[in-house]
Amino acid sequence: MSGHAVITGIGFITSIGLNRGEVVANLRAGKSGMARYDFGGYENHPVRVAAPVPGFGVDGPSWRDWSWPERYDIPRETIRGLPPHGVYAFCAVEQALAAAGLKTSEIQGAETGLFCASAGSPYLLHHYMTEMAAARFERGHPMSVVSSIAGTLNFNLAAHYHITGAVAGFVSACTSSSHALGYALDEIRLGRQDRMIVVGAEDLNAEADLPFAAMRALSTNPDPATASRPFDVDRDGFVPTGGAVALILESPQLARARDAHAIADLVGWGQAADGYNIASSHPEGLGLRNALTRALRDAGISAKDLGYVNAHATSTPAGDRSEAIALRSVLGTGASTVISSTKGLTGHALSMSGIMEAAFCALALAEGFAPGNDHLKRPDPETEGLNLPRSATDLRTEFAMNSTSGFGGSNVCHILRRPA
Repeated sequence: MSGHAVITGIGFITSIGLNRGEVVANLRAGKSGMARYDFGGYENHPVRVAAPVPGFGVDGPSWRDWSWPERYDIPRETIRGLPPHGVYAFCAVEQALAAAGLKTSEIQGAETGLFCASAGSPYLLHHYMTEMAAARFERGHPMSVVSSIAGTLNFNLAAHYHITGAVAGFVSACTSSSHALGYALDEIRLGRQDRMIVVGAEDLNAEADLPFAAMRALSTNPDPATASRPFDVDRDGFVPTGGAVALILESPQLARARDAHAIADLVGWGQAADGYNIASSHPEGLGLRNALTRALRDAGISAKDLGYVNAHATSTPAGDRSEAIALRSVLGTGASTVISSTKGLTGHALSMSGIMEAAFCALALAEGFAPGNDHLKRPDPETEGLNLPRSATDLRTEFAMNSTSGFGGSNVCHILRRPA
């Protein structure tokens, strides 16, 4: 499919920064958001490290007890329906709109749509269900459903911003926001929408993240400096994080008409499934290889055109290995393409990882650098032949790609281009 969309605004609420400047500085410096974390006081579990979002206090069940940076004004009627990650998402959207030079009134027409991705809030769902069970389901909180289930972001944000274009939520595990971004590009290419707001967000708390420990997917390393180490032979699982990232996509015609600044162009995407296992990647990276190839074909470029790849690599033994095999298959052994997994700095943001890392690719293109693999000490033998610099490097390239993989063998890749 031909055509592209222009990224005109980005909002970051992440463990490594609450705005573009902070994120760029920390990606360049290799400064991580990892910290010792107690997950609300639960003691008898093996996970001791997470990557929390600074400047926010959204740990309790009541919005009246929450706090967020003063620059964001969340109306009472809006915050009543938000989950913890909804607060992150609201702030990320406000930031992205400001970066794009858009007023709220300008996104209320039918030409603007909203695609969101999150797993919902298991924390609030558990809290409200426990309350209702104690009351024998004779009464319950009136906002319990809209503030906790998987569609909570699109419910709340569409209502707050009076979005009248396409509105949808995406739930495909760790590829959720990648699917949202890909289908948002198609909405613009097909002429259905002139502008799309795409948001991914996640809670960080025991209910959202510790169930992954039962799958042995979380790192039990107690050292924040080494717990998340994608592609390293000593990796033992991922480090969870929360937050939100928002992107504003516009048609080239609309962006030109309002003289909007282009951060990067989104020029292609591809997806493919492994058809292999409910939780594990295909051991030879079959689905991801196909998604990579389809993304390149959609963008009309070849693998040698890629200067940078932001890998999904979460720091799990099987997943990183599979991705390394897929990347080597598509790029070729000894390719100069710089590859890094920024999850060594941010942690794994689950359903929001795709949009966050696509945004990192946009920054890399705009700022002329590639993030490094700062926690990589002993590369897995399967990564031999891949260009995995340990620290950020200056890089002027036209194309970058990000890849994501999720449960059920879902794989999604995006191609971004530095605007002329």
